[in-house]
Amino acid sequence: MSKFINLDSLREVPIPDLLARLGHYPVFRSGNELFYKSMLREENTPSLCVNQQGSVWFDHGGSNQSGIKGGTIIDLGLAYWHPASFYEVAEKISNLMAIPLSEKPRIDPIIRPVRQQLPKVPHYTINEVKPLGSHPAITRYLQNRGIWEQAQGRIKEVYYTIDDSSKQARKFFSAGWQNDLGAWELRNKIGDRDFKACLGSKAITHVSGDPDKLSLFEGYMDYLSWLRDDPGATDTVIVLNSVNLLQMAIDRASGYAQINLFFDRDKAGQAALDLFRQTFPHAADRSEVYKEYKDYNEMLMARPRTRLPWEDDHSFDKIKPSYQR
Repeated sequence: MSKFINLDSLREVPIPDLLARLGHYPVFRSGNELFYKSMLREENTPSLCVNQQGSVWFDHGGSNQSGIKGGTIIDLGLAYWHPASFYEVAEKISNLMAIPLSEKPRIDPIIRPVRQQLPKVPHYTINEVKPLGSHPAITRYLQNRGIWEQAQGRIKEVYYTIDDSSKQARKFFSAGWQNDLGAWELRNKIGDRDFKACLGSKAITHVSGDPDKLSLFEGYMDYLSWLRDDPGATDTVIVLNSVNLLQMAIDRASGYAQINLFFDRDKAGQAALDLFRQTFPHAADRSEVYKEYKDYNEMLMARPRTRLPWEDDHSFDKIKPSYQR
């Protein structure tokens, strides 16, 4: 029987705790940032930085054999134990931190990183994160995309402020989800234009599941569209959030016996498909499912929408006779 590792629980482990188990300690602290002499290469000046608040790291000093310069605790493991597979790294972290495979780690809530409380970055401030259903415009947007039910628990309402060049703060709201660096990927509809943005550093979004089966999507809406058609799927999922992050996904895809690719049916998607299959020849192109459309969500949106009885423009006319005396 395949073993399952809860990757969400691994991400709750503070990076300094893992490094301490490996025998590495910070040389100095600057605010919420701890600086280490890089354990990924030889150096004299501490340049590997760990941000405690967001539980992410970045190596300012240069490249290492893995090519990974920053990210989550799992990215650190992939760089530290290079060229171990993704699953092997997750297992090493679980063993080092004494985390049972079927249980979440017991971490003092005082020091547990809270992913929604991101470090404040110039030019924007996250004011509030709410569950879906609070703002009718966001509800309508997700309903029009056909993935309202699948978005429950997977998408939030993000309220934020942007400081423009005139130093005047403007407030906005969008549907959003977090990527693997804790930043918020945003989507909304403004007039006839699809709005896309990211508050923080761009990264892929990894959803833990079956350690032997991986499905990849360019966009989060495509992932949710697939879930609507296949609600019982248990695959591990990677959402690129941008086709430019393909290499990050390739680094994460090692070790999966089955890989399904749901990339866009355009030039960029074809290029991503070709590049991905150079590394993993066994990866299967599943875009045939939506062969007449650009992507999975476009196909879903093109389906005739089932109208509920109270949405029918003539529903009153149909039931009126039953009320006539």
